[in-house]
Amino acid sequence: MASRLVFVVALIALSAISCTSFSTENPTDRRILVLLDDFAVKSSHSLYFKSLQSRGFQLEFRLADDPKIALQRYGEYLYDGLVIFAPATERFGGSVDLASILDFVDSGHDLILAGDASASDLIREIATECGVDFDEDASALVIDHTSYAVSDAEGDHTLIAADGFIESQVILGKEKVKSPVLFQGIGHSLNPANSLVLKVLSASPSAYSANPIAKLSSPPSLYGSSISLVSVVQARNNARILISGSLSMFSNRFFRSSVQKAGSATKHEKSGNEQFLSEISKWVFHERGHLKAVNVKHNKVGEDNEPAIYRITDDLEYSVEIYEWSGSSWEPYVADDVQLQFYMMSPYVLKTLTTDAKGLYHTSFKVPDVYGVFQFKVEYQRLGYTSLSLSKQIPVRPFRHNEYERFIPAAYPYYGSAFSMMAGFFIFSIVHLYHK
Repeated sequence: MASRLVFVVALIALSAISCTSFSTENPTDRRILVLLDDFAVKSSHSLYFKSLQSRGFQLEFRLADDPKIALQRYGEYLYDGLVIFAPATERFGGSVDLASILDFVDSGHDLILAGDASASDLIREIATECGVDFDEDASALVIDHTSYAVSDAEGDHTLIAADGFIESQVILGKEKVKSPVLFQGIGHSLNPANSLVLKVLSASPSAYSANPIAKLSSPPSLYGSSISLVSVVQARNNARILISGSLSMFSNRFFRSSVQKAGSATKHEKSGNEQFLSEISKWVFHERGHLKAVNVKHNKVGEDNEPAIYRITDDLEYSVEIYEWSGSSWEPYVADDVQLQFYMMSPYVLKTLTTDAKGLYHTSFKVPDVYGVFQFKVEYQRLGYTSLSLSKQIPVRPFRHNEYERFIPAAYPYYGSAFSMMAGFFIFSIVHLYHK
């Protein structure tokens, strides 16, 4: 019995060791589970998968209905990211379901979800939980009669040359995507109640969502630039999600294809799909825009040690080092909008931290003339970057009775009035006693 117990404990320990978790020291040293409808997708989308593997990610390919798949074991997550390229899946195998995927994201892990015209109710429900609503018409595709991709066959204009990119270097990289992106799939809208979801690729003003083989008898529910083709979400726990309405935009065929937008004389030898999806996947998997804060310090001016308590009107210093992951190393993060709050119920002091451009942010200020329990708070949220939430609690005491000045300059008029009253009383007494 004892030997069996030792064996079970050892097995659990080995399983825990084999599980990988998100590491702030190396965010790209991670395992990703890829769920597919068919293993043929592994070869038809191999260029995208190779781009991930070339950056150090370990991909594990499984069929979406595999009865043995699981996201966690013994309370530990087996993967750090999840890619779902199985739009037609009605039900996942093993212990994976809608609730487990949402728990996966709620635990700080990343997700890429691709749909198409065959998107199942399960895929649509996952997207809805992430703040994205696919068109309710299951047969609807995004159609654009002015911004379609020119091809030998006229077609139904569902192959779109999209270039409505978000203006954000941290999300799409410093090098601008020069070629339009080929998109063929379903559109979606953003939940207005969800402020965390962003459009990164929008349709043109002339686009609309409808069944391309049916006569349009009523106005489409989605139209114009309100249609999002690709969206991203950064949750409050810094988990990141990419949702696309097209699985084919990740394919080798779209990666290698040339593209010419209708009405344009310029023909690009290669579409922008590879650059666009490679750069945005760097953001999703925290290769860019990932911040960490270290060495948070505060002390009195002229001292090095951190005190256990401050006194009102003390002069103090606060500093923190902030770095950004560049994909291979931690680089100093440089910004001019990092602020510190000295907080008790509300901020009594709000200071913008100055930086030395080497990662160090610092400021100094005088403790307000209010005693109680305060907090040093840095709440940093910037589009595309992981949020930072730093807090340190510190009490502030009033002056002790022997720390006050013996004579306060502001009280000199009161001192003068007291002594003048004493002098006047003395003179009045002399006059009253000796004057006849």
